[in-house]
Amino acid sequence: MRDRFNEQLEQLNVELIKMGALCEESISAAAKALMEGDAALRETAYAAEREIDQSERIIEGLCMRMLLQQQPVARDLRTISAALKMISDMERIGDQAADIAEIARDIQNSPIPADIPLGEMARGAIAMVTDSVESFVRKDLELARRIIARDDEIDNMFLAVKQNLIQRIGGGDNGELCVDILMIAKYFERIGDHAVNLAEWVEYSITGCHSGGKA
Repeated sequence: MRDRFNEQLEQLNVELIKMGALCEESISAAAKALMEGDAALRETAYAAEREIDQSERIIEGLCMRMLLQQQPVARDLRTISAALKMISDMERIGDQAADIAEIARDIQNSPIPADIPLGEMARGAIAMVTDSVESFVRKDLELARRIIARDDEIDNMFLAVKQNLIQRIGGGDNGELCVDILMIAKYFERIGDHAVNLAEWVEYSITGCHSGGKA
């Protein structure tokens, strides 16, 4: 029975890696759609979001089977519980990437996104999501804690973007456009928060302790 459970745990890892890769694809496509005004990239972000929803259902089903058939205890139970929490955060990441792509459609002719660190925010968010999933698969507590410690990085980038846009509005730039770009920056900041949540659930799966997380 333990051999079967180990096989299911390995399958869980594989499915989480796939879902994490889809999150990375959705964020990357949305960011490039914003910078390049490419309709095909927006569609890529939307398609990835739909696949993320499907992955969530697959992993939920796998976790339920493991709980019902194997009756795991202690660390194994924490691993499954953490995975169920993580896929909820990853589903929200997919939604937010799709929202970025949606706004990008309306501001595709603006030069402002290239002048502020939205691309840097996107790269930071992708790295945090990817590393969080890796820390779960590798049971790497130190990596998870490094991700949690990086929370302020994207928060500080968001504040810099916000200040830049406030100055632009004060200088006469299109206020509605600046608000749209601020929303995009906020979505990237929220994706970073979800990545921190992922890392905190990894920490819980290993130690039994949870740092608190962000809504």
